[in-house]
Amino acid sequence: MHDLPTIVFAFGLALLAGLSTAIGGAIAVSRRNPGPGFMAGALGLSAGVMLYVSFVEILPEGKEQLTEAFADARAGTWAAVGAFFAGIAVIAIIDRLVPEEINPHEPGTTEEAARRRRLMKTGVFTAGALAIHNFPEGFSTFLAGLEDVQVALPVAVAIAIHNIPEGIAVAVPLREATGSRAKGFWWALVSGLAEPMGALIGFVLLMPLLGPATMGVSFAAIAGIMVFISLDELLPTAEETGKHHFAIYGVIAGMAIMALSLLLFL
Repeated sequence: MHDLPTIVFAFGLALLAGLSTAIGGAIAVSRRNPGPGFMAGALGLSAGVMLYVSFVEILPEGKEQLTEAFADARAGTWAAVGAFFAGIAVIAIIDRLVPEEINPHEPGTTEEAARRRRLMKTGVFTAGALAIHNFPEGFSTFLAGLEDVQVALPVAVAIAIHNIPEGIAVAVPLREATGSRAKGFWWALVSGLAEPMGALIGFVLLMPLLGPATMGVSFAAIAGIMVFISLDELLPTAEETGKHHFAIYGVIAGMAIMALSLLLFL
């Protein structure tokens, strides 16, 4: 058993790592009237963050967990790929099942209303996907804090750094959809609160239930969902600003930021 100060310290690490999404949210809403270049770059950055973290971190983690569950690398790889495309299929079906009157892809809506609805849906989906992704991150930070402070501190710092662009990914589309900087910021903050929730719920309830198979399928499916959102929503919306190169530079910057943050784990 761990003493209370150790548990409080470990939970505090998970909380601080999660709250760093608020920094990203603050950056995203800092401009009062962002121009098309800023919007293209910010949406491109959001897509770059999600694409890179999906292919480099989340999908490989799913494959590793499933390989452990099946005790077979080939079976684990097949299962991870299947879950990845299943995640894409699920989010694509949800996209198609959105009622006509609120689906921005359907005719009968003005261009501006369609853009706002699409951004609202994108932001909510992004917040949900990142929250699910952040949940086990919070649990792992908490466990590291319980076991070894020297390991836990760099892990928490690295997670905090790569949560900043995730906060941007949530806040940018929601700010534009709602016209409210405050709403964009608060949604970014809420998506990060999944980390301390992961720590708390994982410690109290889920520790005995979370096996490699469940975690592996979840990670791989989340990767698929995030890739679909990036390619179907974020990048097309960035291109609609008419600032193609800003969007592409944003994608590359997002990938570079995530790559740098993930290298801190090594």
